[in-house]
Amino acid sequence: MIRINRELRELLVSVTVLILGFWIILTLTSGLVWDWNGWRVIEPQSYPPCEANMFLQFTCSTAWIGMVETIKIAILATFFGMILSLPMGLLSARNLFPQYVTYPSRAVVSACRSLPSLIWAIIFVIIVGLGPTAGILAMTIYTVGYLGKMQYEAIEGMNSAPLEAANAMGLTKAEVSFWVVIPETANHLIAQMIFMFEYNVRSGTVIGIVGAGGIGYYINLYLKFLQYERVAAYLIIIFLVVLLIDLVSIYLRSFFTDESENTKPTWSGVFLPPKDDPPEVVNIRDRIDPVTDVKIGEDNQASNPQQS
Repeated sequence: MIRINRELRELLVSVTVLILGFWIILTLTSGLVWDWNGWRVIEPQSYPPCEANMFLQFTCSTAWIGMVETIKIAILATFFGMILSLPMGLLSARNLFPQYVTYPSRAVVSACRSLPSLIWAIIFVIIVGLGPTAGILAMTIYTVGYLGKMQYEAIEGMNSAPLEAANAMGLTKAEVSFWVVIPETANHLIAQMIFMFEYNVRSGTVIGIVGAGGIGYYINLYLKFLQYERVAAYLIIIFLVVLLIDLVSIYLRSFFTDESENTKPTWSGVFLPPKDDPPEVVNIRDRIDPVTDVKIGEDNQASNPQQS
């Protein structure tokens, strides 16, 4: 009961702080958030004409178009980054390859993540021009560096018994990587990829400000025209979408972690603290005597045959 009360108290404090923070933000920006002119970003554009039915008119709005483009950029960057980072992660693992292979590979991985995706976006905007292509290339490069580091750390932390067995069988490095390492670390690799997609969605909302596509392009556009009420509407939309993606990401990644092998995750686990399992009630007659290795109930029956 004490633990339940403490957990409920912590939950109430967290919810109270969250509500108080929202109230302060809405109070300071009330003129921006509640101005309907700002929420016109969810209305369909006048040009080109929207051909969707009346219930899907919002799909022609700049908020929808920009957010969908941001998610598409994040998906492609995560996909290409995963394909490129996996070989780099394998080559960087010291339990697979010698130092003259791992050191150059780690240098490449470190170079890819040395600059944030926003700086990479500026570089690729200069090279390939404005548009989502620059955003995809920028976040792909950063994904290679970020995922590559997490991957070779997961590979180096795997159990050495499968590697020793594969080496004893005379398998090549490629065969060991494909048939042993990747299956053994598959759960970690998938969880890392889902986390990277979540990160790329958040990062994709920023790189558009420098012209790399996505909803950031519209934020930068309305900032130039001093239409801050529309910028506030975009920021609230980004907050809600990113929050939803974070919750889905937490739920999906829970299937690929060690904790999910015993208990199936629930949506309430995202918000509420975990509950302890009730103590198992063991009948005293079912206990085993450590000396005689016989159940206590059977021992009593053997010593008192008249009762039976």
